[in-house]
Amino acid sequence: MFSGIVRDHADGRDDVTALTYEAFEAEVVKKFDDIVTELRKRWSAVGRVALLHRLGTLSLGESSVLTVVSAPHRDMAFEAARFAIDALKESAPIWKKEHWIGGSDWGTGAHDVVAPENVKSQHPATSAPATAAIDSTNR
Repeated sequence: MFSGIVRDHADGRDDVTALTYEAFEAEVVKKFDDIVTELRKRWSAVGRVALLHRLGTLSLGESSVLTVVSAPHRDMAFEAARFAIDALKESAPIWKKEHWIGGSDWGTGAHDVVAPENVKSQHPATSAPATAAIDSTNR
């Protein structure tokens, strides 16, 4: 499992106070499904998979994203969960606005969207229902 939390710093800033996430929700759910499909191609023995990204304004220390993978061996679970977060960050249409003392602006790490099958993984290894969700309760 990986849980990404809101940090007090970003590229060139050390006074971040909060983050706001927005998303093209219908497309995010589709991309999450694509990520799980690709994950299962690379790690066919994984069990359950869950991807969750919160939306809205989050305070320092709050969890913004979760990737959870069950597998017969921890190395496989960790590798697959790492792939899941990397693929989520590269392919899901989710945008981050940084708030800091004295201002706010959209995050500076924009990049072209990459299809999940083109996301590089550390060490692909050798099935149950998957969960792809987006939590918008914090709006």
